[in-house]
Amino acid sequence: MSRVLIISDAWAPQVNGVVRTLRTVAEEMQAMGKIVEVVGPDRFTTIPMPSYPEIRLALFPRRRLARIIEDFAPDALHIATEGPLGMAARAYAKRHKLAFTTAFHTRFAEYLKARTGIPEFLTYAWLRRFHAAGAATMVATQSLRDELAARGFRNVRPWSRGVDLDSFHPEPREDFPYPRPIFAYVGRVAVEKNLRAFLALDLPGSKLIVGDGPQRKALEKDFPATHFLGARHGADLAKAYAGADVFVFPSKTDTFGLVVLEALASGLPVAAYPVTGPKDILAESPTPVGALNEDLRQACLDALAIDRTTCRPFAETYSWRACAERFMDNLVPVKPLPASKAETCWPESLPPESPAQ
Repeated sequence: MSRVLIISDAWAPQVNGVVRTLRTVAEEMQAMGKIVEVVGPDRFTTIPMPSYPEIRLALFPRRRLARIIEDFAPDALHIATEGPLGMAARAYAKRHKLAFTTAFHTRFAEYLKARTGIPEFLTYAWLRRFHAAGAATMVATQSLRDELAARGFRNVRPWSRGVDLDSFHPEPREDFPYPRPIFAYVGRVAVEKNLRAFLALDLPGSKLIVGDGPQRKALEKDFPATHFLGARHGADLAKAYAGADVFVFPSKTDTFGLVVLEALASGLPVAAYPVTGPKDILAESPTPVGALNEDLRQACLDALAIDRTTCRPFAETYSWRACAERFMDNLVPVKPLPASKAETCWPESLPPESPAQ
């Protein structure tokens, strides 16, 4: 399968883990000789997402998306998100009896409940139906794989993540002019990130927020002692990570948390709740690189005592090349192959007669 088409409602200029993952995996696949194209909202007329205007949603994309799919003529089709583009791609694939894969990147059920009050079970019922049409659903961690399987999702397959080891290092460090220790968060400043739980903690030193988002103004007003630096990129972002003493990840709804790996690559111990993502990542380390606790304050204090030199070597075990290779292993041909070839192209758990219907 040399021609791979990825459809995603999350794409540049958005800045988030889904975009970073898809962009990096596409680059790795291209370096391996594959022809890869990512179709995002930037190719369509868009409208701002309600309550989150920084995210743009494609408006009535079906006809144009159909032309893009037909012109590209993919060997494999991957639908990364469940937004307007994902739904349009799914409808096209079902109409033309094309097999495709999906991914579960975001906990929409929990996010919608936090923003609108819609019960989680209703959203999960829709998500289950959306992904059931695909040949496989890729997830980043074992705990999420188990959770979705328990919720009735089928053909759930592992697809871990990587970290840019060339960009994030323990040195150089930002010399912040704030009392130490410095407890830092990096990422979107939005309600689903549970930042109030972090900022309300009674901790020594200083709290630092690197990032932007719809909740920033409210949090700046409610927590005036916290230092909000806004979004940073490139070397400035790397120095901010390395200049802190503990990385605090208060989210309870992320499916992985690429920022956790970026922090570790920067020599920064992690404090988090024992939830999907952090508990999967930190459990793989043979030496302590972070602290998990339902009491987030205690996790922060425990992480402060961790030897920073253990963090970078563990982060180095996460490779984007391995992530891209696993992604390719999970892909399926858009059309079933003859029986003589199918055994080498279809995963053992998915026979060629069971692509999406």
